[in-house]
Amino acid sequence: RRFMVYADSNPNIIEWGSEEVVIPYISPLDRKPHRYFPDFYIKYVNASGQTVREIIEVKPKKQLKPPERPKHRTSKRYLMEAQTYAVNQAKFKAAESYCKERRLKFRILTEDHLT
Repeated sequence: RRFMVYADSNPNIIEWGSEEVVIPYISPLDRKPHRYFPDFYIKYVNASGQTVREIIEVKPKKQLKPPERPKHRTSKRYLMEAQTYAVNQAKFKAAESYCKERRLKFRILTEDHLT
């Protein structure tokens, strides 16, 4: 939500959309094709006056690193976090490839960027 307010009020942002881009990826969990909807697409003029098109994903920074394996017993929570991490990595890899082919930037923002 905070990003949307920022995008609407920033005069350098030419256009933006929420979850409008669809990126196909293969899930490492079931090895089947899925569709990834990144959080935002933006087109803006940067400080050098260049027009930039970018795909942005917003994630908690906790989801950007592999979860720590419990020392004794593998918990359901750990398994869920490991699955989330694996799927996110597949999505991000697909997004990077998608963006490279289309001359877009791909960026992941965390709560550190949005405060």
